[in-house]
Amino acid sequence: QVQLAESGGGLVQAGGSLRLSCAASGSIASILDMDWYRRAPGKQREFVASITRGGSTNYAVSVKGRFTISRDNAKNTVYLQMNSLKPEDTAVYYCTAQISLIGSGYGDYWGQGTQVTVSS
Repeated sequence: QVQLAESGGGLVQAGGSLRLSCAASGSIASILDMDWYRRAPGKQREFVASITRGGSTNYAVSVKGRFTISRDNAKNTVYLQMNSLKPEDTAVYYCTAQISLIGSGYGDYWGQGTQVTVSS
């Protein structure tokens, strides 16, 4: 009923930039927080950034000052602008959102992930 589709991943050299997008589709009534997480090879999934419906943001210390999260509520889409990328940013990036379906309460939904690889 709800799909989160990430795009924008790829291979980039250290110091480069990428912009990830995540679009939510389905019978959506409302979306609260939208977040980005990542899982690096051999590591646990970790929080990257979050944004409320009103635009308040929060970042992991490791990405603060380099990454910027934003959203377009009219398009049910969240973005992650990643600058000054480092090899340690290599991971599968996932978006997640708190979504209320029409006639239902809120639930947490996850995308399938998009691979970001930063070469040194």
